[in-house]
Amino acid sequence: MSTTRTFSTDRGELGSTVPVGAVAAADSVLSWTGGAVEGETLLDERVGSNASWSAVVSAGTVLTIVDVGGNQSADFLAFDAHDHAHRYSAPDTLVAQQNAYIRVGTVLRSNESLPLMTVVANEIDRHDTIGGACSKESNTLRYGHHVAYEHGCRENFLTEGAKHDLGARDLVSNINWFMNVPVEADGSLGIVDGMSAPGKRVALRAERDVLVIVSNCPQMNNPCNDFNPTPLRMVVSRPASAGTDEAAA
Repeated sequence: MSTTRTFSTDRGELGSTVPVGAVAAADSVLSWTGGAVEGETLLDERVGSNASWSAVVSAGTVLTIVDVGGNQSADFLAFDAHDHAHRYSAPDTLVAQQNAYIRVGTVLRSNESLPLMTVVANEIDRHDTIGGACSKESNTLRYGHHVAYEHGCRENFLTEGAKHDLGARDLVSNINWFMNVPVEADGSLGIVDGMSAPGKRVALRAERDVLVIVSNCPQMNNPCNDFNPTPLRMVVSRPASAGTDEAAA
């Protein structure tokens, strides 16, 4: 379904043709696991198949992203909530940790190398920040002009970002939670079958007030979503203690 939706921003009424109302296959196994850390739940929202989501995650609170259907890529951007010029930087993050993958302990850093969020819990081996986000243009280039009508994560980011006065210039290299992009010894990489499962989680502590934008990836042409886009669950909690760094990987 491709129903136009509208929403109000500082620039007036904007419209989007990103599909709404998409659902996962009827026989999908779904697990709506809750937050990964103990504490007070401040926000608990579901993100439908193909949809986008955003929220400000306050400093000290923890965002848990739940892979409800398994192997569902959650494309992710993060900005300093008070200064959007400071935004997630894949190069700064990877150089600082000297590793190509995101795991427990990874500090998501900005383009000024400022800490934005820290991974405090993780239930799969690794996450990707190299593979990038799909788009109508890249889909056409990779898979042919017959898929040109399919929207991608870039369109989701633009739709959700517009609510916060963000545009195309603000889209940077993103994180792909639950997506498997192995880096081989010769430096090659590819998008392959995932390692996640229904109910698997990753949790991030905000080191400052952070605007998070997520695209529940609508890709249907490679295995990043197991060819069946499923929902996500987003839970923001205030930890009961300061022990979240000790959460099991």
